[in-house]
Amino acid sequence: MKRFYLSIVSFLVFALLLSHVSFACTTFCLRHNGEVLFGKNYDWMVGDGLILVNKRGVEKSAVSAGGPNPARWVSQYGSVTFNQYGRENPSGGLNEAGLVIELMWHADAQYPKADARPIVGTLEWIQFQLDSSCTVAEVINNSEKVRIASEIPLHYLVSDKAGNTATIEFLNGKLLAHVGKNLPISALTNDSYDRSVKYAVATSIERARTSSSLDRFARAAQKTADFERQPKTEQEAVNYAFEILSNVAQPGYTQWSIVYDQKRGKIYFRTLQSPPIKMIDAATFDYSCASAVKMFDANSKESGEVTVKFADYTRSANRSLIERSFEGTDFLKRVPAHERDAAASYPETFPCKAR
Repeated sequence: MKRFYLSIVSFLVFALLLSHVSFACTTFCLRHNGEVLFGKNYDWMVGDGLILVNKRGVEKSAVSAGGPNPARWVSQYGSVTFNQYGRENPSGGLNEAGLVIELMWHADAQYPKADARPIVGTLEWIQFQLDSSCTVAEVINNSEKVRIASEIPLHYLVSDKAGNTATIEFLNGKLLAHVGKNLPISALTNDSYDRSVKYAVATSIERARTSSSLDRFARAAQKTADFERQPKTEQEAVNYAFEILSNVAQPGYTQWSIVYDQKRGKIYFRTLQSPPIKMIDAATFDYSCASAVKMFDANSKESGEVTVKFADYTRSANRSLIERSFEGTDFLKRVPAHERDAAASYPETFPCKAR
């Protein structure tokens, strides 16, 4: 397993250094008149993915960091996550408390040096937080309990059901969280938050026309401010979020566009391979540990509400996702079959916590 995840790390670092634009994701939060929404464009070269329903009360341990002293925890909240590198390694998602976390590439990220804290991988950090946190304040507090051990430079945008938002960055080996008055703009792209805000303040929206990180941030910043100028219905708010995602999308690279309605526990999404918008009513899932894990192909040709279309999870589906995602890139084709098998099966070793 350690060798397997080192292969992933090597690929991602290699690919991101050579293909900075293709991993240029955009996130933002909208709050006004009782509406609380989170938008995310996932920009990457591969679009395969499974949407998974994760259970509460599951005993878990981190493996993708590939080192000693892996973090161990019990999931307190169920969640719905978008996964591309297999179960338990999401790129983002929503938990049953209304908390959303999404990742973005950040070339300047530097994680803390080795210390006594248990370790997690960059994607496992997301699942750990969705499993363990109800609010932004809890995410920040829980961030001090574990240490990310990875060469993949990322940062995160976090929002809770009450509309509190935070950026989680790792600069010069230290965690930096912008929250409250230190977060004047609820958005994040691929530069540091401070640099992005300075650029947005100094740049007119007419000039911010490119697909660069700073220009996308400036446009998202303006659009989030405009959202607060007039009341919107539930559907109007969702439509507005998708309008922003279209504005900051990168043709050919924006694989997934996701809108989380945190107030109602609904997830709207469309993909490059399947443009019709689909909706998941995450509040209706059974998150008890004894119930079956559910899954849905992100690129399904369905449209409208797809909650009832989720099927029982299978290892073969997880294995197929890994196969398709890795075969979509030349470098990951080198990962041998037995290591792909191990990655597909390890989540099934996590038991329900005895009552």
